[in-house]
Amino acid sequence: MKTFTPCQGKTACRDEGEGCLTCGRSFSEIQQTRALVESLAELALSHDYSNVEAFADYIAKRLVKKVRSHRQPG
Repeated sequence: MKTFTPCQGKTACRDEGEGCLTCGRSFSEIQQTRALVESLAELALSHDYSNVEAFADYIAKRLVKKVRSHRQPG
């Protein structure tokens, strides 16, 4: 299992051809993450949430539970 390293921003990206030398993630992984974040932002905007922080907290907690559940054998 590898450790996730957050993006340091587009200006910090250092291209090695297939990935970022700063965070170590592939460009495909970075693109997928950006697309998912964009989709979540669009959802929050389409429902006009005034408490976007609560929405983000909910998503973060659900994600952790989902990943842990998928990792459990059986």
